Amino acid sequence: MYQSGIFRYLLALPIALLPAGPSLAGSELLTGAEQPGRYLPLLENHSVGLVVNQTSRVGDQHLIDFLRQRDLDIERIFALEHGIRGDVENGGEVADGVDGPSGLPVVSLYGGNHKPSREDVRGLDWLLFDIQDVGVRFYTYISSLHYLMQACADYGIPLMVLDRPNPNGDYVDGPVLQPQYRSFIGMHPIPLVHGLTVGELARMINGEGWLDGGAQCDLSVIPVAGYRKRMRYSLPVKPSPNLPNDRAIRLYPSLGLFEGTSVSIGRGTPYPFQVIGHPGDNRGDFSFKPIPIPGASENPKHRGELLRGDDLRRGDSGDRFTLAYLLDWRRRSGESDQAFFSRADFFDKLAGTDALRLAVLRGDSEAEIRRSWQPALQHYLQQRRPYLLYPE
Repeated sequence: MYQSGIFRYLLALPIALLPAGPSLAGSELLTGAEQPGRYLPLLENHSVGLVVNQTSRVGDQHLIDFLRQRDLDIERIFALEHGIRGDVENGGEVADGVDGPSGLPVVSLYGGNHKPSREDVRGLDWLLFDIQDVGVRFYTYISSLHYLMQACADYGIPLMVLDRPNPNGDYVDGPVLQPQYRSFIGMHPIPLVHGLTVGELARMINGEGWLDGGAQCDLSVIPVAGYRKRMRYSLPVKPSPNLPNDRAIRLYPSLGLFEGTSVSIGRGTPYPFQVIGHPGDNRGDFSFKPIPIPGASENPKHRGELLRGDDLRRGDSGDRFTLAYLLDWRRRSGESDQAFFSRADFFDKLAGTDALRLAVLRGDSEAEIRRSWQPALQHYLQQRRPYLLYPE
């Protein structure tokens, strides 16, 4: 297992001897960013590039402001999907420019330029990554992390990850990605719900040689203090425009697959990833009409149509990844196979395999489909063990 010298040093430091960062009210849990005594000494008197968004907080303060108040030399900011302030819709353009509140130059890493160029990182002594993830393979922040690690390995720049809890980190489930379905919405051979924090995944990317040519990134991780994987973590800031609350985040692994189908999961409503609907349904007791929402869903599926379906905002269902919704709505849509899987190639990339879609079309049960995942899941659970930072 690969670890940089700095990373081993950080893990060896006794937390009790380090200056404490601002705490979340009423909690002993401290994110990486909330432990400045563990990372500021390494960054002082160095030029730093930040990879941040609206979730990059130290208490109630944005990390950009927090670091600038401590006279850290921030040279530029790198923007991922949804932008620095989290106001760009899914798939929307994230452009180079200037961050208004801070006046710092912004380099976009979403669109055609996932990996920073040598010029993008020229003059930087460190890249610092602090982004809240949700623990689902097709959520693209971890794909951006991969490209950042590749750039750091290629250009000899150390990367520091300020770790944050995984709100879906209490379990592992779903199909493991097959290499032929690798894309920006799934880059690593991990399950759909992978159970890792960003810091743990970064360690695994290094340790398993997943960068081009087996390259190694000089990686430092500031772990979350007081965190266990089975803790339920409520995000203080929504991680993207269409994941507005804890319920949406827990339903996201199950409902995200519908992006490759004709069924709506509430984009263009006040409750995305919390409802399901289709114009052909005649069973649901809930109805909604998707409309454009600036910054969240400019052109939602079934725009302007009245859809019937299910309201999942209440109750205990959907707490973990399930195929029940997908199998149920395959029947309820009343559509042909081709019409239901309206974006079959995209569905397969989300699933990380075509085996799931083919099993649904065969009429396999959820139990049968889940059994087919078990060998790969068991291998993954053993494979990830050396990279874990937190107890169950």
